[in-house]
Amino acid sequence: MATIAPRFDDRNVRIGWQARIRKKGYPQQVKTFRTKAEAEAWATHTEAEMNRGAWRDQRPAESATLCECLTRYADEIIPTKKGDGRRELGFLRQWQARPISSRFMAAIDGQDVAGAIKEMEGEGKSANTLRLHLALLSHLFEVARKEWRMSSLTNPVELVRKPKLPQGRDRRLVDDEEARLLAACQSVNPELAAIVRFAIETAMRQGEIMGMTWAMVELQKRVVHLPDANTKNGLARDVPLSSAAERVLSALPRRMDGKVWTYTQDGMRASWRRALTHAAITGLTFHDLRHEATSRLFEKGFNPMEVSAITGHKTLQMLKRYTHLRAEDLAKRMG
Repeated sequence: MATIAPRFDDRNVRIGWQARIRKKGYPQQVKTFRTKAEAEAWATHTEAEMNRGAWRDQRPAESATLCECLTRYADEIIPTKKGDGRRELGFLRQWQARPISSRFMAAIDGQDVAGAIKEMEGEGKSANTLRLHLALLSHLFEVARKEWRMSSLTNPVELVRKPKLPQGRDRRLVDDEEARLLAACQSVNPELAAIVRFAIETAMRQGEIMGMTWAMVELQKRVVHLPDANTKNGLARDVPLSSAAERVLSALPRRMDGKVWTYTQDGMRASWRRALTHAAITGLTFHDLRHEATSRLFEKGFNPMEVSAITGHKTLQMLKRYTHLRAEDLAKRMG
């Protein structure tokens, strides 16, 4: 049974009403309100939840700020994930720099999160970046609710409308662009031409290609073994090599450090831009080569599950966004 008693200051002036609940099996609950009616309403509601078995202790969530929980997340959760976590830490620091981070976890609602996302939109962040920010915040609330004794929390991200992703790019190599591109790459650096040929044949991501070592390559079996740390989605996979891809690797000299390429990521990007200028090709990104290669796999007759195993796309919906089949090539197969 709850007790309601007035609270007085040191001059014996009443400053509010204190509700105190003592119930077997539950920690004592004490809260002070401005009016007696508010104290009674809170006590009645809390006791009813206890009787139904629906009561949750809100004190941990009411005493921890979002900023404090983000720091704990950085210390305890991110190190357990695959990869180095630098991107997630970047998102985390951006959340901590916003006014919402000073609020207590229990006080954050969907409108607070939506307001922060609107600020990010105004800063020019892409829809996909906003979704990644929301994913980190959502996981934080789930961890706090399930593992940090904040079971009273609701996840405010679930109440926020997710930014709509733009339509997937459909840039393909057209006319003589492939020949012009390879010729320009060869003139800039023969290794760049080899990288581009390899990308078109394997559908591997730029980071996966540039991170290759000879220890990952089995030329006799025509396979590149990508460990989980080298893939974007954190899942290891084996990439089969076409005869053309195998020839690219066979022609390369072996390096003492075990790396396949001499280029660094930044160096390769700079050379790629020069090659595009020399080839007079506009609107093409290196990632478009992955689009091109994935589309060619479908045009060769591979089914979606086979293509997914090669490219590493986690869902068929993701694969659909990256795959743009040319109608004239499909018409040839129809007879």
